[in-house]
Amino acid sequence: MSSINLSDRLAVCSWSLQANDPQDLAAKLRESRIKRVQLALDPLRKSPSTWSNAGEILQQANIEIVSGMFGCIGEDYSTLDSIRITGGVAPDTTWEQNLVNIRETVSIAVALGLNLVTFHAGFVPHDPTAPAFHKMLERLSIISEIFAAKNINVGLETGQETAAELALLLESLNCTNLVINFDPANMILYGKGDPIQALNVLAPWIQQVHIKDALPSSVQGEWGEEVVVGEGDVDWPAFFSTLNKINFVGDLVIEREAGSQRLADIDLARHVILNCDNHHKI
Repeated sequence: MSSINLSDRLAVCSWSLQANDPQDLAAKLRESRIKRVQLALDPLRKSPSTWSNAGEILQQANIEIVSGMFGCIGEDYSTLDSIRITGGVAPDTTWEQNLVNIRETVSIAVALGLNLVTFHAGFVPHDPTAPAFHKMLERLSIISEIFAAKNINVGLETGQETAAELALLLESLNCTNLVINFDPANMILYGKGDPIQALNVLAPWIQQVHIKDALPSSVQGEWGEEVVVGEGDVDWPAFFSTLNKINFVGDLVIEREAGSQRLADIDLARHVILNCDNHHKI
């Protein structure tokens, strides 16, 4: 059980706030009353004229960057089938450029003093004997080594596979700096199992948690729907109770990727978390 005040462990995903520049991001974080952030690093890499001073601006605003995040090029999230084909570092056609971008991202993470950067690795083949499975192992091993050389952990996002499949991948890799950013809503959005059961399976690797909610699709093979925290299928009291049971002491990062009232939705998520904390100290 952590002795850290829960409010000190809350953060917000920068991309949820749809900021135009670092000053706008700092202002929106102040408005959210959460002065900790998981920072999307792609804007710093792609638009340095606007974002290169993000670290300095956030520091001046007394905002802590708890972790970073990067995306992979060519990803198409329009359908489950499209993201299965294009997601992460799995596609051969984008691997080389993604690797170049990842090396640049590591340099940015070092400059910001980060110790955790997360991303969606892409879909892992269900069959551990398949060539594509071993290709994913090789690519994740390369990425792990690049970050490990700078003492940075790499967090794999949950959702694309079941908890058992992701655990098998991590056991096969055995890279000490490969960890998990656990997103309960993604398990529901992708239709990959119960988030509470997944927490127990993946507990040894979980370093950060996203606070996001969702409803499952009624049609097999289609996206579920992201909703405001508290209005979806994540059992939040059970979620926090399980976090307590597995002795999770990491950050709780609110993520909202849908809707037109992001700050209001983030505030609702904050209230849900603090209300759960009254019953389950984590």
